[in-house]
Amino acid sequence: MKYIVILSALFVELLLGLGLFHPFGNPRVEPSKGLDTLLTHSTMPARARDILIAKCANCHSNETRWPIYAPIAPGTWLIERDVVEARKKMNLSLWDQMSSEDQEQVMREIIHETKNGEMPPLQYRLLHWKSQLTPVDIATLSSMQTSTSVPAEIHTAGDAGRGQMVFQRRCTGCHALEDNREGPPLAHVFGRKAGSVAGFSYSTGLKASAITWNEATLEKWLNDPDVLVPDNKMDFHLPKAQERVDVIAYFQTLASSKL
Repeated sequence: MKYIVILSALFVELLLGLGLFHPFGNPRVEPSKGLDTLLTHSTMPARARDILIAKCANCHSNETRWPIYAPIAPGTWLIERDVVEARKKMNLSLWDQMSSEDQEQVMREIIHETKNGEMPPLQYRLLHWKSQLTPVDIATLSSMQTSTSVPAEIHTAGDAGRGQMVFQRRCTGCHALEDNREGPPLAHVFGRKAGSVAGFSYSTGLKASAITWNEATLEKWLNDPDVLVPDNKMDFHLPKAQERVDVIAYFQTLASSKL
């Protein structure tokens, strides 16, 4: 019995010692300033801000509240990995340092992922049941987009040159012209049937939509994919009407050219 106690104590010490290593990065080095410092200068509705802080900030900010079992390996490595990856995608502690365009894009991703039940992740909800988002919470978060939306004035007709610059700046993180990436290739998207690129994993809703991409459908899609096809995998939109018409003009020129 004595040896079992000693071995158990040594085993616990070993796990605690391994917890001092951070194979996925050490998210604990970021200073905590308090939850009340988050989103203080944001323009989002106050209720949306409260929901993000209460249900998202534990992983998506520097204000992580580490559980009592967090120092024990290998569990600590899994927790730290999830927090590191979550902060890369969205760190509410850095909100004020983001450009208005980046803030708009993050808001769009929040709305998309919460509507589709992707956030908070299931494994997190199982351990933190209070993080579950209610339909009212999701509707409140969706209001962020309308509260910060950009007026839809179009100053000039679509310009393919400007559209190319918008595409390179805003779209190439997920799309290439000729190859499948996180999104399908877009060189010949104009005039193409939605969900038709071989080898790309589309959502069921998009494949069944019977949409052909033209000026009207691309305008609706780029403005708000969820309105056009609720079941989709796109986390991005172009809130500025001028950018949308310019990108569509660029797609039109690509459709008629050989790359």
